[in-house]
Amino acid sequence: MRHAQRYIYGGIAIAASVVVFLVPFAFIVLTAVKDRRQAATRSFDWPTSWHFWDNLVEVVRTQDFMLVTAFVNSIILTVASVTLLVVLGAMVGFVLQRRPSRWTPIVNFLVLAGLIIPPAVVPTIWVLQSVGLFKTLHGMILIEVAYGLSFTILLFRAFVATIPRELDEAAIIDGAGPLRLFFQVVLPLLKPVVVTVIVVQSVAIFNDFTNPLYYLPGKQNVTVQLTLFNFQGQFNTSLHLLFMNILLITIPPLIVYLFFNRQIVAGMTAGAVKG
Repeated sequence: MRHAQRYIYGGIAIAASVVVFLVPFAFIVLTAVKDRRQAATRSFDWPTSWHFWDNLVEVVRTQDFMLVTAFVNSIILTVASVTLLVVLGAMVGFVLQRRPSRWTPIVNFLVLAGLIIPPAVVPTIWVLQSVGLFKTLHGMILIEVAYGLSFTILLFRAFVATIPRELDEAAIIDGAGPLRLFFQVVLPLLKPVVVTVIVVQSVAIFNDFTNPLYYLPGKQNVTVQLTLFNFQGQFNTSLHLLFMNILLITIPPLIVYLFFNRQIVAGMTAGAVKG
């Protein structure tokens, strides 16, 4: 009886996943390869003629190859932000777990506040304008790091708790200083959670639409998500080009997730059990 219930629940979960994820993705692919007239019907029927290459070339050439500029900006933004998140999150999580002090409760409160309190857009823009970082990739990188740092610190702190303190003591006895202890002993042991942070934060930052819209306006600063405006207007919407654009910017995060989904689960659950 239990086995039958397990199969039923599994079948329901698979069916729900197909409806929620695969059906919309199939609709995107089918619409992206149609011509303008057939795509305007917004139907789920098979394309009468295939226009994959024509739509792809037109999307890439639109507005002086804006999509290429957007991919370059998004890659720079994602790589720089995730690198800072990994280094800063691992350092803070290690210090909070290994060296508790009277300041630790205050830092923990600030970390949790970063998860709970919603970001204030207008004051943040004022701060960026006052320091000359508004409409710059440097400012956008700092914004992404600030918004993702709390979640990253909690992941690293939970995983550091599973590493025996004897390793720290042995390294210190061998003459390792604080930086050498962290980068040569502790950081290599954090590989599962490092992979988790890289994949989760990379997908989140690469797909971020709202924050670049607020803090990074301007044609030269466009990111991949903001290119969706190119093909959607009030009176004239090119659905075949819009969905081709969606397909192109969906593929990189999808590939990353497919290759590293097991490492994500391993890193998320590793910190839940103390060794």
